[in-house]
Amino acid sequence: MILRSHTGAKYRFDPGALCLELTTTGGPGEFRRFEVLHTPADLAAWVARSRLSPTPDLDIRQVEVEAARTFRDALFRAATARASGVEPQRGDLDVINRTAGHPPLTPAIGPDGQRTWTATATGTQLLATVARDAVDLLTGEYAHRIRVCSGERCHLVYVDTSRPGRRRWCSMEHCGNQHKVRALRERRDEKG
Repeated sequence: MILRSHTGAKYRFDPGALCLELTTTGGPGEFRRFEVLHTPADLAAWVARSRLSPTPDLDIRQVEVEAARTFRDALFRAATARASGVEPQRGDLDVINRTAGHPPLTPAIGPDGQRTWTATATGTQLLATVARDAVDLLTGEYAHRIRVCSGERCHLVYVDTSRPGRRRWCSMEHCGNQHKVRALRERRDEKG
């Protein structure tokens, strides 16, 4: 995904899981100020940027956008709890499970051999697909590798799929680079 920092700089961010891509659209509490899911078109635009490409034909209703925000907030809290070594709240897991309980998008192989989707899908099917990915992440082999970026003002959530399992930053070109620049300045100031 291509994200934009608070300064306007663009950078690449790979959260390592489809479900965590949704957490870049806003969040609960203090993260509400970053909300971008207001209309069905906003949710469709997120899908177009996600790893669900090619984008399925979607028929999204406003109530499904509201459900997307509720699910996203529950996922954000559950993932950050897991990153902190704490068990997620039962209510958040209930939201994730309820969302995952609906029929998902149905993939197919197109005439060109590429993935496509069988029919126009609802927002509920879209959310079920993302929620099933969340269930797989939160219960799978990488559940212990869910992390929150170590950047000073960054709260992006990702799953560390690196072989050594030592990823600290949402993006080396953004938060990792900022950390290196700060550390270099501190070393120069100590010598100066």
